[in-house]
Amino acid sequence: IHKVREMIELPLRHPELFERLGIEPPKGVLLYGPPGTGKTLLAKAVANESGANFISVKGPELLSKWFGESEQRIRELFRRARQVAPSIIFLDEVDSIVPKRGSYYGTHATESVVSQLLTEISGLEELKNVVIISATNRPDMVDPALLRPGRIDRLVLVPAPDVKSRLEILKIHAKNMPLKDVDLKGLAVKTEGFSGADIESLCREAGMDALRENIKAKEVKEKHFNDAFKKISPSATKDVIQHYEKFESRKREVEKENEPSPRYI
Repeated sequence: IHKVREMIELPLRHPELFERLGIEPPKGVLLYGPPGTGKTLLAKAVANESGANFISVKGPELLSKWFGESEQRIRELFRRARQVAPSIIFLDEVDSIVPKRGSYYGTHATESVVSQLLTEISGLEELKNVVIISATNRPDMVDPALLRPGRIDRLVLVPAPDVKSRLEILKIHAKNMPLKDVDLKGLAVKTEGFSGADIESLCREAGMDALRENIKAKEVKEKHFNDAFKKISPSATKDVIQHYEKFESRKREVEKENEPSPRYI
């Protein structure tokens, strides 16, 4: 989170620092990682601390079946962001808006939308006091042109929470649960590889298990959590995390290789 704050808060709250050194502040950051690790929550938290206007857009919201309407929505989005600057544009599920061009053989509309977004980010009309946060769990599906230097060139992996973070998440989701003889610290250790969404599901399943045992149940016990573990498995396994950790190095390798040119070149 410190890395994200540095990329987002400094350009918005202290633009004079960049002017003094004669450098351009970063325009955007891509948060990527397994589903349920809190990428959207992290973006909201950073926006809240920065005090900037927060404009949240889910990828599919920008897409329309009518010719030219998707591009118009993107232009309107950036126009609004410039008007209320300093502002943060949050693009959730960015892979649905900016998929790799040349991979969709059936339509030209998708490529046109990608081009419009790239133009808004680094076109003639300069983005001032506007930062873009994008999030995806499929970084390999995002068009490489979006991730080049000068656009969204900061990539931040949001991994599964560590033991300390898992304990805090357990405390939040178990706050209103009538627990009896439940060791939350022990559960935090056992939930290695669990995302925040997995932990929420685990607590809910433990409560449901207590109700199945007795519809009038007033307590959730350790055994109910043990039964829940049999049904809820971690989504951020070591193999999954390694796949995401290798993405940035894999991206550099692909750029260096002499691959056949895509259809759009």
